[in-house]
Amino acid sequence: MTKTLHDVRAFLLDMDGVIYAGTEPLPGAREFVTLLQEEGIPFLFLTNNSSRTPGQYVEKLAGLGIHVDEGRVFTSALATAAWLRKRAPEGAAVLTIGERGIREALLEQGFRLVDDHAAADYVVVGFDSQFTYAKAKEAVFAIRRGAPFIATNTDVTLPTEEGLAPGAGSIVAMIETAAGVKATVIGKPEPGIFQLALARLGTKPEETAIVGDRYETDIVGGHRAGLKTIGVLCGVTTAEQFAAANPPPDWIFEDLADLLKAWRRPRS
Repeated sequence: MTKTLHDVRAFLLDMDGVIYAGTEPLPGAREFVTLLQEEGIPFLFLTNNSSRTPGQYVEKLAGLGIHVDEGRVFTSALATAAWLRKRAPEGAAVLTIGERGIREALLEQGFRLVDDHAAADYVVVGFDSQFTYAKAKEAVFAIRRGAPFIATNTDVTLPTEEGLAPGAGSIVAMIETAAGVKATVIGKPEPGIFQLALARLGTKPEETAIVGDRYETDIVGGHRAGLKTIGVLCGVTTAEQFAAANPPPDWIFEDLADLLKAWRRPRS
């Protein structure tokens, strides 16, 4: 059966490289979200960036003229904390490399945060702009002692106004190499974060589209989870890379402004 854009009933929207790059809004972001709100189309912002809380993202979006509540934001930090809560005893000690987003998510799920490898029951690693050798050493020691190793995501880079900067995946790779253990990854492209997001939306995979700029996380993850996939060219992956990918996105647009034009075309 041929897929048409108007078969989509709900959207998962990546943020970095789709809605904004660093502090700069990307074309069509505010207008597309406004359309979703006005037409009552279910949507979530779905980001692999674990550094911010939903409240911080709401503030950032408001600064771009996009006004949503915290329930519209689902991060790899929230997904990781929810995943771990189903598997770990209440009050378990977690050695965390990360910023406010993952730390608050873990605390809200009842975990204790520790810095000493000897006290750690689990190790959780996300993006940390204050990452140091000392933090890496404690994480490696804890993992070598047997603490399960969980990563919020493995995006090697993240887009900024200045270009692509090191992301959580760069930190995770260093710790994996030193510890000799591969992390259990929760964020995109793994299915867990998509399943949790769909549960929050209350929609089925086949009627939901992921809009993303990064093939190896957004598009690969969407395909694995059974979603429709929309690639945009205002972030990491180029048109040539999308076209050469197997499988490619179901649709490719320059940005959300381009997607909005296609959405507004009469249904045939």
